[in-house]
Amino acid sequence: MTAAVLAVDGGNSKTDVALVAADGTLLAAVRGRTTSHQAVGLEEGLRRLTELVETAARQAGLDPAARPIATLGVHALAGADFAADIRMLERGLHATGLTARDVVVNDCIGALWAGATDGYGIALVCGAGINAAAVAPDGRVARFDGIGDLSGDWGGGNAVAMAGLGAAVRARDGRGPRTELERTVPAHFGLTRPAALTRAMYDRRIRMDRLGELSPVVFATARGGDPVARAIIDRLADELATMAIALATRLGIKRLPVDVVLAGGVFRADDPAFFERLDARIRPDLPAANLIRLDIPPVAGAAREGLKQLALDGPEAIAAARERVRHELRKWRP
Repeated sequence: MTAAVLAVDGGNSKTDVALVAADGTLLAAVRGRTTSHQAVGLEEGLRRLTELVETAARQAGLDPAARPIATLGVHALAGADFAADIRMLERGLHATGLTARDVVVNDCIGALWAGATDGYGIALVCGAGINAAAVAPDGRVARFDGIGDLSGDWGGGNAVAMAGLGAAVRARDGRGPRTELERTVPAHFGLTRPAALTRAMYDRRIRMDRLGELSPVVFATARGGDPVARAIIDRLADELATMAIALATRLGIKRLPVDVVLAGGVFRADDPAFFERLDARIRPDLPAANLIRLDIPPVAGAAREGLKQLALDGPEAIAAARERVRHELRKWRP
């Protein structure tokens, strides 16, 4: 026995895997560490992914050693940025034998599939990093390279965290305005001074990969009324709006009713002012935009697309299966 779809949402900080039956029943879902080839290398990423899929297979009552485990694999992956990346990932995935066939797209497309009502729109992904993609009603796709400073990107949890730390240090040493971040940023790590935190990271007593923990600290400080922290969050909202408007302009969909799907851990922030500013910056250029905070794991997008591509039954059955897996993944608690 095999699953119909292996759905994968592979981000920079975690990977979600779901095995789905042809009728949309969720057989199993697991969450694990990042499998991104950019973060850990292709070989290690594939090894981690194989372990996750085999764990899911055991939970689903399938033989984890059997190949293929699923008919179709749909992989929405951070780092699937260029055609060469996608070809490399497809070759690597094929070699695992986990599925009979694989589809690889950028994780922004998976988020759009998860949240867009009509299958087209704009996805803004803001997790550890930032990226965006858009799909027009006729299937045309526009996106950014999404490779950080080299492609002009700024944003995501790591960028907010770094900006917060920088503001704290500069405030204390006289290069910047005073801010509550001087206290809240080092306090998160049990320290009292920003300089003590930078030295601890420099000396590797605190790992650099913990820097992202400061993003919620910056949001909380902004909610507390600190203008320096608020300026960082405002910059993030403005950058996200700029990305959405640029994509809509490229595809000529600015005047259409368009879903703007907000996916990624940063969008779980409890900060009404952040979302109000984002909407206010988007609305003049996209007056019919509908901002959707994704309330299901983005892996649901890969699952729904897999069921659509397999098309094992008629249109009504496919629609029911796609809705079933959306409902079941909404209840999933990793």
